[in-house]
Amino acid sequence: MVTLTFPDGATRDYDSGVTAMEVAKGISKGLAKKVLAAKLDGELVDAALPIEGDAKIELVTAEDPEGLELIRHDAAHVLAEAVQELFPGTQVTIGPVIENGFYYDFHREEPFSEDDFAAIEKKMAFIINRNDKFEREVWKREDAIKLFRGMGEEFKAELIEDLPDSETITVYKQGKWFDLCRGPHLPSTGKIGKAFKLMKVAGAYWRGDSKNPQLQRIYGTAWRTQEELDAHLHQLEEAEKRDHRRLGKQLSLFHFQEEAQGQAFWHPDGWTLYTTLMAYMSRRQKEYGYREIKTPQLMDRKFWEASGHWEKYRENMFVAEIAEEDKVLALKPMNCPCHVQVFNQGQKSYRDLPVRYAEFGSCHRYEPSGALHGLMRVRGFVQDDGHIFCTMEQVTDEVKGFTDLLKSVYADLGFDDVKVKFSTRPDVRVGSDEYWDRSEAALKEAADASGLEVELNEGDGAFYGPKLDFVLRDAIGREWQAGTIQLDPNMPERLNASYVGDDDNKHAPVMLHRAVLGSFERFLGILIENYAGRFPLWLAPVQVVIATITSDANEYAEETAKKLKAAGLRVETDLRNEKINYKIRELSADRKIPVIAVVGMKEAEEGKLALRRLGSRKQTILSVEEVIKSLTEEALAPDLSRKN
Repeated sequence: MVTLTFPDGATRDYDSGVTAMEVAKGISKGLAKKVLAAKLDGELVDAALPIEGDAKIELVTAEDPEGLELIRHDAAHVLAEAVQELFPGTQVTIGPVIENGFYYDFHREEPFSEDDFAAIEKKMAFIINRNDKFEREVWKREDAIKLFRGMGEEFKAELIEDLPDSETITVYKQGKWFDLCRGPHLPSTGKIGKAFKLMKVAGAYWRGDSKNPQLQRIYGTAWRTQEELDAHLHQLEEAEKRDHRRLGKQLSLFHFQEEAQGQAFWHPDGWTLYTTLMAYMSRRQKEYGYREIKTPQLMDRKFWEASGHWEKYRENMFVAEIAEEDKVLALKPMNCPCHVQVFNQGQKSYRDLPVRYAEFGSCHRYEPSGALHGLMRVRGFVQDDGHIFCTMEQVTDEVKGFTDLLKSVYADLGFDDVKVKFSTRPDVRVGSDEYWDRSEAALKEAADASGLEVELNEGDGAFYGPKLDFVLRDAIGREWQAGTIQLDPNMPERLNASYVGDDDNKHAPVMLHRAVLGSFERFLGILIENYAGRFPLWLAPVQVVIATITSDANEYAEETAKKLKAAGLRVETDLRNEKINYKIRELSADRKIPVIAVVGMKEAEEGKLALRRLGSRKQTILSVEEVIKSLTEEALAPDLSRKN
């Protein structure tokens, strides 16, 4: 007999060898139809796996995250079977689940194209309709290698050869087709459903090494229902329209070129957007007691060795060697050791703490060229970086203050949906377990005191301390990790930072690394996509364009533009010899100007402007004075507007 404990704490006794599916059937036939797998003592297993000992059991359905992951996992297996049926001689390699879908890597001399997708999807649907059972088998290592190699599946044979001797070799069959896999799987192919779609084909290298054979990777997405699939495809369509790289070119905000990979060239309008955001952040940080500093970009390697970055981060650092001086300098990938140097100038007392420094620090990190992605993944960027030097007892108040600032900033920028991840000690780290115990407890206590509901993210902390990461959701439902606060009791001590306590002895302060936006470049990419280039008036690089109907109104337009500029508005004129409807279409659709002021001879004679808002065909006729009053109030940044 085995005793199974259910999530509600109830227990039931069963014959040894009972399966999760049999357990479900004993509860109700309806539940059995929904069950896709089970968790035994937290481990995901097949619903058909015999249970040989007492365990805690959870029945997994499609509504559970694990259920959706299994649907995607098995869709990858069905994709592989479909490809091999349609294209004999194709070798299969690996096919993991990824965010929102799956992929499978194939080795084939002829290239796949998206033109092949219709036939592959049709064959996948046929296999799903066949409703073949997934059956798990344990094979002897030698037999498995021999069989796969005999089939011409050299990649599978290599995978098995490289597995540890202790590894159990499991194969899953679906009808006559089978694949090497640890599992678990759904009960049958029919449970996958039809809410799937192949998305694209790309190149890849076997095991990610360019020295190995090149493979072809087919990506797909799979969901529980057609409605979920449709929503996902709609989101992708929206994301393509909002792509910051396309909008950056269209709005002439920035560009990239090969001669400076991963570093943006900011155009006038883009730099206006950049500096407007930077000025806003500068004011907000000062409200919360931060003092701005500026530190060097090049630092001697000894600082990075002392901080621990040289050992943990060297491969991502740009290094400059000065042979004449026998020195090795590094472009800073982050600002923290520099801020410690500022703290170390002059003796500090416990009465001076907390000390809060902020810097718009220019940083450089090596990212492989294949990983670069517009503003989202760059090599040169500016962080809204900050460091708080305090005692462990002050951590709670400092985290709470930072959280208040972050929430307020995100709300001002249009993000109200924010979740928090609490990341704990990674495998590779500095500092003793005692330090980590204290740090994790202090940060968790601070999160609780700040009223944060945190999602545990085990093992993803920084190498020097645990952290809270803030993930915001944009206008089309995508999530972006942006802000962070990290508790570090290690680096100050490693870099000889100290203060004199009330006991007249020297103590190392605790250091809180924090950023609200993170990389300015990346956050601006997020903002561009969130607003689809239609920025609120205070952020818009050009807030008003005065467009003339006739050249007779040009002088009035230019005089009015001077008045609006004098009031602090960012204004341009459009005096081109074009029809006004053409100008409006271009200024709205292509440049996304928030306010277009149309002027002809009538407006010039009456001293008025005909205002059109972006996205509206309605015109409002106002005097120049009325326009200045209303737009200057509307164009104030949110923090300045609150003070008015």
